[in-house]
Amino acid sequence: QVQLVESGGGLVQAGGSLRLSCAASGRTSSSNAMGWFRQAPGKEREFVAGISWNVLTGYADSVKGRFTISRDNAKNMVYLQMTSLKPEDTAVYYCAGRRITGYSTRPADYDYWGQGTQVTVSS
Repeated sequence: QVQLVESGGGLVQAGGSLRLSCAASGRTSSSNAMGWFRQAPGKEREFVAGISWNVLTGYADSVKGRFTISRDNAKNMVYLQMTSLKPEDTAVYYCAGRRITGYSTRPADYDYWGQGTQVTVSS
């Protein structure tokens, strides 16, 4: 099993930045694809960013150019650097992991999930 723990959320003004971290423990592997998702109240969980074992990355159109996903396999960490934050970015952000190498944009394709961290962007 793999355990994921997110941190770094908080309250920020529009235009500000935050960096989310995801610490993985247990039966981790550098070949696991990882992703970040978010869920706002009353909405479905949506893909934000993903990173494959070979550092191939992908982003939702809504965050492209503003968010950057990265990983440090030596530390079993995944990060989401968020800049130029907007009120519509407000949500609970979840880190997710797959047993296989390629990331997916579908939540159902992920095997492991963290508990989430709240990000609130004020206008």
